[in-house]
Amino acid sequence: MATSRPPAATFAESLRSHGPARVLALLEARPDLAVPSPSTLRSLGARATSRTSLERAVAHLDACRLTVLEAVLALDDATRPGGVPADVVVRAVLGPDADADDVAAVRDALADVRTAGLVWEPLPDDPAAAPTQDVAPVRPAPGLDELLGAHPAGLGPSDDAARAAVARAGDDTDVLTRDAPPGAREVLAALTWGPPVGVAPRTDPRARAAVDWLVEQHLLLAVDGRHVVLPREVALALRGGRTHRGAAVRPPRPAGAQVRDETVEAEAASAALEAVRLVAHLLAVWQEQPPPVLRTGGLGVRELRRLAQTLGVDDPTAASVAELALVAGLVSDDGDDPPSFAPTTAADDWLDLEVPRRWAALATSWGATPRTPWVVGSRDERGTLRAALDPELHRAWVPALRASVLGVLAAQPGVSLDAHAVLEVLRWRSPRAVPPEHAVEGLLADAALLGVTGAGALSPVGRALLEGLDRPPTPGRVDALGDALETLVPPPVDELLLQGDLTGIVPGRPSTTLESLLAGSADVESRGAAVTVRFTADSVTRALDAGRTADELLDDLGAHARGGVPQPLEYLVRDAARRHGRLRVGAATSYLRAEDPALVVGLVEDPALRGLGLFRIAPTVLAAHVPAIELRAALRARGLSPTVEGPDGQVLHAEGTAVRIAGRRRPAWLGGPPARRPRSLRPDPRAESIEAPAPEPADARHARLSELAALLVATAGPAPSAAPSPRSSPASSLGSSPGSSTAASTASDAARPDAGANGTTATPAIPATPGTPGTPGGADQADAPASDTPRGEGTSEPADALALLRETIELGGHVWLEVVGPRGLPDTRRVRPLRLDAGRLRAVDADREAELTVAVHRIASVRPA
Repeated sequence: MATSRPPAATFAESLRSHGPARVLALLEARPDLAVPSPSTLRSLGARATSRTSLERAVAHLDACRLTVLEAVLALDDATRPGGVPADVVVRAVLGPDADADDVAAVRDALADVRTAGLVWEPLPDDPAAAPTQDVAPVRPAPGLDELLGAHPAGLGPSDDAARAAVARAGDDTDVLTRDAPPGAREVLAALTWGPPVGVAPRTDPRARAAVDWLVEQHLLLAVDGRHVVLPREVALALRGGRTHRGAAVRPPRPAGAQVRDETVEAEAASAALEAVRLVAHLLAVWQEQPPPVLRTGGLGVRELRRLAQTLGVDDPTAASVAELALVAGLVSDDGDDPPSFAPTTAADDWLDLEVPRRWAALATSWGATPRTPWVVGSRDERGTLRAALDPELHRAWVPALRASVLGVLAAQPGVSLDAHAVLEVLRWRSPRAVPPEHAVEGLLADAALLGVTGAGALSPVGRALLEGLDRPPTPGRVDALGDALETLVPPPVDELLLQGDLTGIVPGRPSTTLESLLAGSADVESRGAAVTVRFTADSVTRALDAGRTADELLDDLGAHARGGVPQPLEYLVRDAARRHGRLRVGAATSYLRAEDPALVVGLVEDPALRGLGLFRIAPTVLAAHVPAIELRAALRARGLSPTVEGPDGQVLHAEGTAVRIAGRRRPAWLGGPPARRPRSLRPDPRAESIEAPAPEPADARHARLSELAALLVATAGPAPSAAPSPRSSPASSLGSSPGSSTAASTASDAARPDAGANGTTATPAIPATPGTPGTPGGADQADAPASDTPRGEGTSEPADALALLRETIELGGHVWLEVVGPRGLPDTRRVRPLRLDAGRLRAVDADREAELTVAVHRIASVRPA
């Protein structure tokens, strides 16, 4: 049977009456309240009503819960000391004729904000009961009025005279303006749904007369000589008791085009294969010519455009491809002087994987990265152009936003949604923390590039990626995602259809072996359902340069060719092989020799080759002043096919000059540790409102919070006035030594940025010692007159002091405040606290009848007066 108790007068009293289940629900709804662990329920209440914690809690409210919270704040006044009943909130939000589902949604929202400690019940309830849908009358938590603004739901301040005028009119609001002059009704209509503040006209006599009449009838309040405000009671009467017009209490379902599952899967598979090909092409290009790193970090504009032309894509896509390679650990700054971006050793491991697992490594790395490639090409606040691969392109809120965007797509399977549609849902989910539109567009573009979406809808592999976004990109996840993609992409094809016009067709996705063979001996003409390649003299020469002989190349092509190698292609290969190596380039700086003197006749005299510095040293040998590679290139441009030979006369085959550097860490998809969250030098202000708390196993977190809730409830109750706190030093007492700080001490759980009155950190507290002025046992206390000694239950604990001040502000009472002055001497005053914000207490000195402002770190103790 529940124990009866008197009504709670303050938020803190209501919190101290909660059972373990209620406290546990509060800690789970607002995880920041448990870090660091509060020592008492009073300190938990102070932290729960601090501006920083309230901002974080309200930022995560959806439109329905925020609407309910604004309604409770707007309806809470002196006429309802017992709180606002749930039925009144429902009618105010939805009106009298509401749908049953909407009513249930509003009641659920009211229960949720009560669980989160954003509203509290001043009337008795069962302390041991867990939160239920049946919510008792509630009041808003202290501090919400400052956080949500002076005009919640577009309503102005309350006024007793306006309340009386509305009461006399009853339900017929027309009575209010029955004798109104022309224009008065229009003024009220303009202010009814907010904002409630208007400018009184000066030049229009008719409008001025209407405003003056409304002020005389207490239907408007004159703020100053220019402005008027519509009282809350009048606005509610004109709105028919509604606080919101057309409140959206259920999430919107934006309209989008229906897409068949087969289309989504085909588009996603094609995009995934293309993304893998682009990254592989980037590695091949950068291993030959690593691009330089800018002095400020990142990839230069010219290098980005050159990469885009090489890949055959636009600049934003090229930037996204480079970022994919970076976040997957495939490229990195080599740290040389001058530095350049080069493939890492992990790139070889990645290239050894099958295509589905290559994609999975890229997708899992993208799912965990906080980088923002969509801002490449824009300018920062200093006017500097943002470069691709810039180390400053980190935003801590990106992973959470990525999960939210993909979650919106997952909620409407088979529907193509653009950025505006996704943003509409996100705006409802968190009205006070709406992400920037360009960020949503950038994430959707990256998702389409990777095949996470297909035709604008979430693909099956995208859904599999979303389900594991809260886990690091381990090898196990890579294998699972690779298996998911393998079911969508066509099986690899290991055969080639060679034709007499020197072209070849791969009827599907080429296998790794066939793709490598064609990359070294043919040029790709088109890609799609089939890959078309063309063999040319240059492409065959490229294969011969790599060390293949004509017979080996023809045997390899014949092993894959259906129907054998056509005669024209065989002629092309053998003719290129016959010409290949007849001329050999060496270094003299370099030289040119031939077995037939006729082959070098006229080269020395050729005007086009004059820049090479050729001269004859024998009938079959010419020397040059340029390197061997440059000499070979110039001769090939003249239609010749020389090869390079070594000092021993043996032909040197061109091998890939693959540059590999050791990455700074082993990629997570290869079994390395998860990447640490980067520290941005210019943090984004939305990081605090969008970023989720650090991940923790659910079972361990629940057990920890359960133990903490039970401990707080077990130790709840009034604390002795002079007993030292369990968290204080043995020498600590009600007073403190000069220079001590109590209300915002870093030695207490209230001193953290997320625990203080407004997130302000103050000077650390210094434990008091016996005999110090202002401490029990000190000279000041012993000689103080009895009338100046505060009576009652007080505290010197920082969190408890803040909580006591907030309770007193809520009740409008007085406290004894002990303050350490600039000279380190304590001074005790009887004051009436008015406001606690921004690390300062504003209060009225009752004896001196003067207002004072005190920094909270100078408050040594607080006692009720």
